[in-house]
Amino acid sequence: MIKAAFNERNYSRAVSFVQKNAIGGGFFVLILLLIGYLTYSTIIWMLDDQRLPLSRIILQGDLHHVSALDVQRAFSQLEHVGTFMTQDVRELQVAAESISWVSHAAIRKQWPDTVKVYLTEHKALAIWNGNVLLDTYGQLFNADIGQADDGLVKLYGPDGTNNEVLDTWKTVTPMFKELELSITSLVLNDRRAWQLILDNGVRLELGKESLMERVKRFVNLYKKLGEDAQNVSYIDLRYDTGASIGWFPKQELTQENLNDKVL
Repeated sequence: MIKAAFNERNYSRAVSFVQKNAIGGGFFVLILLLIGYLTYSTIIWMLDDQRLPLSRIILQGDLHHVSALDVQRAFSQLEHVGTFMTQDVRELQVAAESISWVSHAAIRKQWPDTVKVYLTEHKALAIWNGNVLLDTYGQLFNADIGQADDGLVKLYGPDGTNNEVLDTWKTVTPMFKELELSITSLVLNDRRAWQLILDNGVRLELGKESLMERVKRFVNLYKKLGEDAQNVSYIDLRYDTGASIGWFPKQELTQENLNDKVL
């Protein structure tokens, strides 16, 4: 009898334990299901373009050539613009930097529907080979030359020499300031010879070697020409010493005497 009562109590306890754990386990499973449902619902809600669309663009930066409409057009070229939660800002950055005048783009999202776009524009310094712009860092970029500032220097050279030509222009430009002249065109031809044209129309043939020495020689020569300088068509400095001067037609008869005077 005692043994039977003991077994009955143990059985009741075991049943009670199983029942309690079953209730607890069921509740735990219910909680997991609820969490899963809420997570799934939240993800679906975030992925819904109608609920968290990226609908506003805030454009920032010191801009002269790029507008918000340009940015909108660039973003519209993307295959699909996602929601606030799903859109990769790197894709937006690539799209923004595809705009011709844009040098760099920084993109960030602002809750709940805004994209902030900070743009840095190229600063055009020269026209390269007649159809491409060159910025202050020597980087080539395709943009409407008509939108660039007037009076940009024209630089020419073989492919891949844009930085060399730009650096040379920067180096020799100060040498003309004391004559109150500036370079309108600088050419490095396929034979690696230099030619430049000044804003008064004078063409300088500088050759392949001793560029700086020849520019200095021109400066000294030009000072000696005085008022006759306005009649000069070109000056050929491709000599060890001296130079050959070409005059406009009305001065051709006196060219030899003037050469003797200044060389």
